[in-house]
Amino acid sequence: MSSSSCRGFATMAIRLALVAVVTAGLGCCFLAPQAPAGAPRGLSAPTLGAQMPEAETDGFASGWAPLLSLGAALGMLFGLAVQPAKAITAEQFSQLTYNQVRGSGLANRCPTVESNGSEVPVKSGSRLINVCFEPKSFAVEFETDKGKEFATTKLTTRQTYSLAFVEGSLDPNPITFKEQDGMDFAATTVKLPDGQYVPFLFTVKELVAKGEGSSFKPGFTWGGEFSVPSYRTGGFLDPKARGMYLGYDQAVALPAMQADGKGGQEDLFKETNKVFDLGKGAIEMEVNKVNQELGEIGGVFVSKQPSDTDMGAKAPRTILLKGIFYGKVVNA
Repeated sequence: MSSSSCRGFATMAIRLALVAVVTAGLGCCFLAPQAPAGAPRGLSAPTLGAQMPEAETDGFASGWAPLLSLGAALGMLFGLAVQPAKAITAEQFSQLTYNQVRGSGLANRCPTVESNGSEVPVKSGSRLINVCFEPKSFAVEFETDKGKEFATTKLTTRQTYSLAFVEGSLDPNPITFKEQDGMDFAATTVKLPDGQYVPFLFTVKELVAKGEGSSFKPGFTWGGEFSVPSYRTGGFLDPKARGMYLGYDQAVALPAMQADGKGGQEDLFKETNKVFDLGKGAIEMEVNKVNQELGEIGGVFVSKQPSDTDMGAKAPRTILLKGIFYGKVVNA
């Protein structure tokens, strides 16, 4: 074997060893988050009576050997690529730079609350700021031989489906939150077991949530209704260049409108006549952690809302979401 070949093999061995060492060192920094305790279950209606099972934590065992084989090194590298970001507190998040957050998945995570004190009082003229809603599960209602049931779905949207920086007025007796501003909608798509995609606009727009009392404490429940805007806006054009305000009125021409007499005309009209549908959703929340010193609250939520109607062409499906929320009370 020539000297150049030997040097090539030696260089490759050194690179593989460095990859293994770096991989082992980084492994302990990426831990999968724990699912929230006290999260709800049940699919027939938004209820908060049971706990959501904790998610498994895919950690990395300590004490890795200094050098790993090529197969183990590559396996660890692929494992790192799919590890979700570990949730942190709002105070810790505020200390991170843009480059530290970018690509980490933290921007899609709601902050956690460190328990401190027994309650967070609400005074007249208060505000609830930095409210965050992070879904943990998505279910879609569908028809079966036994009636309507909910199917667990696969999320196809990347990590851009959480709502953040939502804020609004907050008044006591009863506690009433009125949503006014923030990143209060997120276009999301899930996939049913049969391969069908279901898009919807995850939102809490114009939410009015109420709960009896004048302070947030563990076990406090509150909820209300909100508006669900159309998934598409008036300027959207479908694949045939038909739209609500722009594009063709009908891209199938007049003969197609008359070809089958009356049969099928209703479906064709719905595809042609684009509308901006407005729906209604409902949400229930339960507080399970408070930080009295910082005015922070955290807990779980269950939300039901309609899916996209393709601008009036399809009947909406019912979407059931379960997850965690965060908020900060600022008294006037």
